[in-house]
Amino acid sequence: MERKLIAIDLDGTTLNAAAQVSAKTKAVLTQAREAGHIVSIVTGRPNRISADIYDELNLDGPMINFNGSLGHIPHHQWADEYQYTFNREVAFDLLAHREELGINMLAAEGKNLFLAVRDHSVELGFFPSILQTNQILNQKTLTENPTSLTVAVDRSHQEHLLSYIRHQFSDEIDAAPWGGPNAVVELGVKGVQKATGVEVLAHHYNIKRENIIAFGDEHNDTAMIDYAGWGVAMQNATPQIKALASDVTPLDNDHDGLATYLKDYLKLAE
Repeated sequence: MERKLIAIDLDGTTLNAAAQVSAKTKAVLTQAREAGHIVSIVTGRPNRISADIYDELNLDGPMINFNGSLGHIPHHQWADEYQYTFNREVAFDLLAHREELGINMLAAEGKNLFLAVRDHSVELGFFPSILQTNQILNQKTLTENPTSLTVAVDRSHQEHLLSYIRHQFSDEIDAAPWGGPNAVVELGVKGVQKATGVEVLAHHYNIKRENIIAFGDEHNDTAMIDYAGWGVAMQNATPQIKALASDVTPLDNDHDGLATYLKDYLKLAE
């Protein structure tokens, strides 16, 4: 079998419902690498909360964060490292209008950037419950252009926020609502998606598109699933992702769906 590039989403895909890597998943991904294939994390998560999973899987190649906007090798220099950013004035505009837009929390992030402001209690898991003084987002502290803005709003305000962003920043920003129970919108550079990062990985490893396998479950995996030669939707994926994918795992992310599928697809020994 030709060498494959295996692009794996984290939440809802590689991670179970407890946001952990199961022993079976870790073992199969290790086995795939030992068989000569490449395993790369391609996630919407910032690097600050995915590097531990990268280390747990003993990976040593590039990782893609912020839905394709950051490509880097954790703990190492990489000549092909990249980071897409947009004008910080977008953050300042949302800060100035956060009351009328119903914004409860606004976070600006990049590879070495984390600043946030929270007007109401928001429990999202990805963000500190208590912000340190040097983590407060304002016009003085945000001195660089961000890679990502994460905006939490009241559910009743989400459509208004999306409409405002489309009207004000449609030429430079893509806005992607999260799946799940929280009314959260993530902002990134227009046209940059997970497929952007997968293409960089493919060129880095000299892997043909037909030899790319991608696993995902949510709307932010759409471009990656479509770009891959073999896009695989998790059993727990959205109907849209399942309709787009080449195949669907018989098991969901809480029952080792990725590991079971990959072991069979790569014909890895028991």
